[in-house]
Amino acid sequence: MEKKTTAPAAKPANKKAATQKKSGGLGSGLIIFLLLILGILIYSFILGSPSNFDDQGHPTNFMGIIYKGGIIVPILITCLLTTIVFSIERFITIGKSGGKGNLDVFVNKIRSMVSAGNLDEAIKECDKQKGTVGNVAKTALQKYNELVNEKEFSKDQKLAALQKEVDEATSLELPMLEKNLSILSTLGSVSTLIALLGTVLGMIRSFFAIGEGGGAPDAAELATGIAEALINTGLGIGTSAVAIIMYNLFTSKIDGLTYKIDEIGMSLQQTFSANN
Repeated sequence: MEKKTTAPAAKPANKKAATQKKSGGLGSGLIIFLLLILGILIYSFILGSPSNFDDQGHPTNFMGIIYKGGIIVPILITCLLTTIVFSIERFITIGKSGGKGNLDVFVNKIRSMVSAGNLDEAIKECDKQKGTVGNVAKTALQKYNELVNEKEFSKDQKLAALQKEVDEATSLELPMLEKNLSILSTLGSVSTLIALLGTVLGMIRSFFAIGEGGGAPDAAELATGIAEALINTGLGIGTSAVAIIMYNLFTSKIDGLTYKIDEIGMSLQQTFSANN
């Protein structure tokens, strides 16, 4: 009876990648809660400081004007702070994931070393790179080295095992890179909706001022309502714009890293197929 063979099972990706996955990013729920408290404190004690208003309660500077935006302003401040904090956090994390040196140079160097059969040197180069691409490349190179001496399986099975190893290593790295990006994406749309709520409340206040005067609207109340609406609109649009820009920037960087991983994986498969 003919013995069936299957592709060798891929070993778990290295511990370093798993550790990065666990440690990448901040505890988002706690951070947002703390930022909400900070937003309320900024609204109450900084924007609402008596020094920002005259004796009649009219704002004398820009902070006082923002304070007059009403109860939606602390929420919009929280959205803005959240966008800034998670943008900085992602910038640091993704920046470290890029590793040391130029990625194009690193990829070309690894391809040259593999083509020349210098697998040990290529693995050492991955250790020096200290980034996501280097981690995945190292895992793939170790599997490559293992499969070269494997006699039990066919070439197609070995290529499948090599591709599986690259995919599994990538799946451990990407969650660490993409963590908290969903928050920026959500803020990009939700901030505008929250601002719209503040705008509606301000317009309601304006129309109420018109109705109360019996045809002769209270000019002060009307102006206050319109100002409240515009302040919320401005804060919401500004926060949304920042969140969308940062989200697209980080997504583009992650796509660039993923492309380099795919390039190395394809190069390893082609070299393995040609030499074995």
